[in-house]
Amino acid sequence: MLAPVFHRLLDRIDAGLEEGGIDAHLPDGTQRLLGGRRPGPVPIVTLHRWRALVRLATGGSVGWYEAWAAGDWSSPDPVPLFDLFMRNRVPLGGAARAGGWQRLALRGWHWLRRNHRTGARRNIADHYDLGNDFYRLWLDESLTYSSALYRPGDTLETAQTRKLQAVLDRTHTAPGDAILEIGCGWGSFAELAARGGRHVHGLTLSIEQKAAIDQRIANAGLNGVTVSLTDYRDAQGSYDAIASIEMVEAVGQRYWPAYLDAITRLLKPGGHAAIQYIAIADDVFDAYAQSADFIQRYVFPGGMLLSERRFRALAEARGLRWTDTVHFGLDYAETLRDWRDRFDAADRAGRLPERLDARFRALWRYYLMYCEGGFRGGGITVAQVTLVKG
Repeated sequence: MLAPVFHRLLDRIDAGLEEGGIDAHLPDGTQRLLGGRRPGPVPIVTLHRWRALVRLATGGSVGWYEAWAAGDWSSPDPVPLFDLFMRNRVPLGGAARAGGWQRLALRGWHWLRRNHRTGARRNIADHYDLGNDFYRLWLDESLTYSSALYRPGDTLETAQTRKLQAVLDRTHTAPGDAILEIGCGWGSFAELAARGGRHVHGLTLSIEQKAAIDQRIANAGLNGVTVSLTDYRDAQGSYDAIASIEMVEAVGQRYWPAYLDAITRLLKPGGHAAIQYIAIADDVFDAYAQSADFIQRYVFPGGMLLSERRFRALAEARGLRWTDTVHFGLDYAETLRDWRDRFDAADRAGRLPERLDARFRALWRYYLMYCEGGFRGGGITVAQVTLVKG
């Protein structure tokens, strides 16, 4: 009896699909092509229950994930669907975003997870302290958890090494120089820089990561690397260069000024800060910033993608010259596909830690597919930039 109401919701989605389409198989037994007027991905989506549309209309990407987890919809390959939503982000408008009280609730929840000093430690622990044994199973051997930089024929390992070298090159440092790394992950950049004779001070808030880096550097027999459990706002010293690889997404818009103030304060005059960051298109930033999406709710509490235009303005206002920007969003899509292949192989072989149950494994697989589709759809990008202190 309610099918006509849901078909009207589908009409809204149909009208917003300017590129590509959806081959929709519906609970009333009908099949319908949404969109399909211009070239683009055409994923197959089966709605097992109309409730999936209710969740999408009220909860946006959060509701759509919850509908998938509940079995309300399925697809043989969700990546093209996420690609489709992203490339049609502007004409779709609010059709795929949280609304009403759910938007307010998500926004309130996100505010509670903001990255003041205590909150930042808790948010980082929620994600990065899942266990080094977990991340070792699907990252490359260097344990680099950020986009690789591919060339044709590259393995993930080769592409990650190329990315790390590109960041090091941007620091314009020589052997004996001191580099501060804000957010040092599991130490892959610190090791590369130390092997090139640089002195590296890495900052992390993750107890698991610090333990892994200390062991890594000791095993490599390297000197000149120190790692501390220090918030970037509390860092002291003066450095020839700064590196920060996909850490700024864990800062949050409220604290972008503090992050850039720290760079300005810690960098020597004439020094270079090499930043790798993930940005969302400015045409949807305001809507994105007014709620919380699936990633913020279930994977990275407190996280927020950059608005490149807004972040750049803040950097330049502090005397940091923004130079040599390179975008490589499709490389992140390839990185995510490689990670998912490795994750799936570990899962099939029963090698994932037993403490991570089936629901968690499904969430993580969805996360990797969701992100890959976002980068393929072009509304999210990854970039490197060099900030030069005048």
